[in-house]
Amino acid sequence: MTEQAVRTETDGRGVTRITLARPNKRNAFNDSVMRDLRAALIAAGDDPSCRVVVLQGDGKHFSAGADLNYMQQTAELSHEANVDDALALAGLMQTLDRLPKPTIARVQGAAFGGALGLICACDIAIATDNARFCLSEARLGLAPAAIGPYVVRAIGPRQARRYFLTTEEIPADDAKQLGIVHEVVAADDIDETINTLAERLLRNGPVALDACKSLVARTQMDGPDDALIRYTAELIAGLRTGDEGQEGLRAFLEKRQPAWIRE
Repeated sequence: MTEQAVRTETDGRGVTRITLARPNKRNAFNDSVMRDLRAALIAAGDDPSCRVVVLQGDGKHFSAGADLNYMQQTAELSHEANVDDALALAGLMQTLDRLPKPTIARVQGAAFGGALGLICACDIAIATDNARFCLSEARLGLAPAAIGPYVVRAIGPRQARRYFLTTEEIPADDAKQLGIVHEVVAADDIDETINTLAERLLRNGPVALDACKSLVARTQMDGPDDALIRYTAELIAGLRTGDEGQEGLRAFLEKRQPAWIRE
């Protein structure tokens, strides 16, 4: 039986829940998850019955980032194939960022790597108090390239320099202060909080909400345009296929320290 990695449900009010449905893999990304998630977002954007989108993950975690098997596959790809793969992730982020419906990220547990891109590309993000965040790419000799424009836009370049470089975990309360999420609530309260926000959004005009999102995007002179997205794809492809990225990914998969760490 084929695994349904992404599940979509729309209630009678027009609230569409798009769920990362790989709890046994901590909702980690691979190429098929990215493809299915982007298709689900496009479908929601085109569906006139959809008024609000909630992006969430099954189980204990929102998403642990990239799937191990997927990471191993990217390490074996050529530079050009890595560019194409990175553009697929960048396309997913751009689709979410530009969706003509209001979006809410429901975050619990781990939100690592690419998951932060999804959260920062949403209009609103609510986290449980046990959520934790991490931009862990540099540990592997990589960089958070495709998600970088959305994370930097959310937290600013000064904070991005710290967290991109240190790869330290960010507790939920710190994530709120940084601007990664808007609110932190108890796990038992998150669905009520999101429902209250959805009800508020449903009271507003759908065309007006799309216009509000477009207005904010238009005022940002350094937004993620096509040239920036291409740059991020070339950057991560070069890192993945370079000596350091190859060593970092091998070390991670082999559960050992990479060569640049001195004992």
